[in-house]
Amino acid sequence: MNKVRNYQKELDKIIEDAGAREGGAPSLFLHSCCAPCSSYVLEYLRQYFRITVFYYNPNITEDAEYRKRVEEQKRLIAAYNQKAQGYAIEVLEGDYEPDLFFQIAKGLEACPEGGERCFACYELRLLETAKRARAGNYDYFTTTLSISPLKNAAKLNEIGEKLAASCGVAWLPSDFKKRDGYKRSIELSKEYELYRQDYCGCVYSRR
Repeated sequence: MNKVRNYQKELDKIIEDAGAREGGAPSLFLHSCCAPCSSYVLEYLRQYFRITVFYYNPNITEDAEYRKRVEEQKRLIAAYNQKAQGYAIEVLEGDYEPDLFFQIAKGLEACPEGGERCFACYELRLLETAKRARAGNYDYFTTTLSISPLKNAAKLNEIGEKLAASCGVAWLPSDFKKRDGYKRSIELSKEYELYRQDYCGCVYSRR
C-alpha cells in the first residue's frame, strides 16, 4: 500500500531546518495563480523565506481578465510590504503567452476540470517557474496552486519534484489548504477587498 504523504509536515521540517541555518532566510521563487490564493501563502511563508512572486499564467485566455488579475496581485504585495510582518516580497511578472496554453491543451479540450488538461497546465507554468528559479539561483521554488480545494496537491508536488530533478533547483513541498489555509485566504480576500474570480482562467473552465 502506498503511504499518503503529508506535504505540510515536510514543509514544517524544511522551515525548522531553515531557522537553524546560517546566512539568513532561504530564497523562494513562488509561482502565484492569483492574489486571493497567494494571500495566505505569503502571510505564512514570508516569516521564513525571502520571496519573489512569479506571476506566470498563460492559461488566462482573455487579456482583460489577465490584466485585472495581475494588477490585483501587485496591489496585494504592495499592501503586504507596508506591514513589517516578515521579509519584504518582490514580484516578477512573466510573459503573457496564451498561445502556449492552447498548444498544450490541444486534444485535451474536452477533458473535465481537474483532469489531464489541468495537469498539463500545471506543468507548463511550473516548468517556467523552475527555469527562472534556477537562473536566479533561488533556494526553492513552489506554487500557490495547492491552496485550492479544486487543485490536486499530490499531482502538483509530483510535477514539482520531477522538474526540480531536471532543472536542478529544490522544490518546496506544500499543501497550502491544510491548517485552514483556504479559509484564511477567504478572510484575507475580504480584508483586502480582492477580486475573487469564479473560474481558473481558461476558456474551458469558464465554459
